[in-house]
Amino acid sequence: MSQQQPQPWPVASATGVGSWPGEDPDEAMRTIVGELPDLPHLPELPARGAGADMIGRAAGLLVDLPVEVQPTGWRVVDTPGRDLARAGSFLSYDMDALTEHLHAYEGPLKVQIAGPWTLAAAIELRNGQRVVSDPGAHRDLAESHLEGVLAHVADVRRRVPGARVIVQVDEPTLPAVLLGRLPTASGLGVLPAVDRVLVESVLRTLFAGIEESGAVPAAHCCAAGAPVDLLRRSGARALSLDARLLTRAHDEMVGTAVEAGVGFLLGVVPPTDPPAPARPSGTAADAATAAPARPSGTAADAATAAARRSAGMSDPAAIVDPVRELWNRLGFSPDLLSQVVVTTPACGLAGASPRHARAALEAARGGARVLRDEPRR
Repeated sequence: MSQQQPQPWPVASATGVGSWPGEDPDEAMRTIVGELPDLPHLPELPARGAGADMIGRAAGLLVDLPVEVQPTGWRVVDTPGRDLARAGSFLSYDMDALTEHLHAYEGPLKVQIAGPWTLAAAIELRNGQRVVSDPGAHRDLAESHLEGVLAHVADVRRRVPGARVIVQVDEPTLPAVLLGRLPTASGLGVLPAVDRVLVESVLRTLFAGIEESGAVPAAHCCAAGAPVDLLRRSGARALSLDARLLTRAHDEMVGTAVEAGVGFLLGVVPPTDPPAPARPSGTAADAATAAPARPSGTAADAATAAARRSAGMSDPAAIVDPVRELWNRLGFSPDLLSQVVVTTPACGLAGASPRHARAALEAARGGARVLRDEPRR
């Protein structure tokens, strides 16, 4: 394997994908820094409401393209209003927490932002159609998005001067954009597929701008059918994918990316709690479902361990078996596995309980150690 550049993260690293449960940015940042000391990330806390979610955060960064929340989602408007002000406030609180916990940090730091195609698929024009349906509109959005992303990166670097910033561009809707699977405003039809050459061109411009700013461009797509080749050609230095969705059909694309020096952030840990067991009845039900006191210290550790066991995360080797199997099929040296692959949850953790979220990060760290110490399956 010929890697053109060293990966921007330490060997045997783990990180999160982006979203996190709860509404307190200080608590979220403290937990993430404690659980992911080698590769922390700036979390999103969508439980706070519109503007704190993936789309709202990116919409708040758009330059000279105001939007607001309508019953059907975010929509382009003439002047900015309280929805954008709220999104800006949420991001400001998050950035203050980042500064508080990482101002003296030196090392890789990941931030996430919705990509231009996922954003164009989520935001509506004034007529109710998606921005992606109008070539001129999605061109304007892509330019506005690039300017906003670069300003955000500059702000992160001012606040954490010692960080090497990794910008994860979230494109979960990209397969639907490419395959023509987005419904029209009426819901009675679908929008035509966007030309792959255009999609690649827009992403290439974005990734090049990120790299020119001194940051590392990465792409995340946790949907089935992630366009691995397209993302690699567009200039992503790392790809964040759900390992559970990688099949033998992806082997050639993944192998080509590895040979090109692309790193992988592979989701190996369930992002949500396992299904709850059947509830008991009567008084026993009340006792069983009563809210427990918040654990601390040793009790917190025990609760996290229990969460790992209940979600099938207690065996780090089993968690990363799909990754080691993939590596064996590709035929690359096992010794390079932990250098190329970072382990993560399979997707964002906003839908998880706080206990599961913490357990998921611990399990991802354990999986990373297995890839370093026992790379052969």
